[in-house]
Amino acid sequence: MTSTRYKRVLLKLSGEALGGKKEFGIDTAVLKKISAQIKRVIDMGVGVGIVVGGGNIWRGAQAARQGVDRVTADYAGMLATIINALALQDALEKTGVVTRTQSAITVAQVAEPYIRRRAIRHLEKDRAVIFAGGTGNPYMTTDTAAALRAIEIEAEVLLMTKNNVDGIYTADPRKHPGAKRFDRITHLEALNLRLEVMDSTALSLCLENKLPIVVFDLGAPRSIERAVLGEPIGTLVSSEQ
Repeated sequence: MTSTRYKRVLLKLSGEALGGKKEFGIDTAVLKKISAQIKRVIDMGVGVGIVVGGGNIWRGAQAARQGVDRVTADYAGMLATIINALALQDALEKTGVVTRTQSAITVAQVAEPYIRRRAIRHLEKDRAVIFAGGTGNPYMTTDTAAALRAIEIEAEVLLMTKNNVDGIYTADPRKHPGAKRFDRITHLEALNLRLEVMDSTALSLCLENKLPIVVFDLGAPRSIERAVLGEPIGTLVSSEQ
């Protein structure tokens, strides 16, 4: 069994990541690649919890700006995350990973309710656990759900994947070519500098609970595995300088 830096992780996958290069929907080729990496990580003896976004199907904040009631728009977004979770669950099980999906909103026909102790037990049995439905509350992003679930399942690190961005920069490197990348930064510095790591509620949760975050490009070769092994990839956000 390969020696890893972390024994239990929470992986945050955005909806856009699951969509790949598509403008809308799910890219099954991307699902297969992600699932293969997750299987190798679990085979290393690492417990993997996963929070999925839904931006490839529905964006609540954007819909609200277009006139949809914000609470209704956010609940629709939660349903989008369940669609993504079921697709990822199918891909993982076809790869040979026993998987359970737990939802923060009740969809008993397709997913378990979120129960912390049951989720931890699944992880102890080497099952992947996908957390869908965000936190189950409007106005809360899936970044906040990722931070919350990571703390609840006692994950040692939150792995934040990005699309074609290999870490945290002083500005968006796709718009500002001169932006500089941080190798390490503290939670407080990220909050004070208003860097686009995740929303401030999620970042504050990580700060208060001293949960480190690794931000990296999902598209890089073996990115998830390298992050779990503790290799220098992306940007590390921690409580220490």
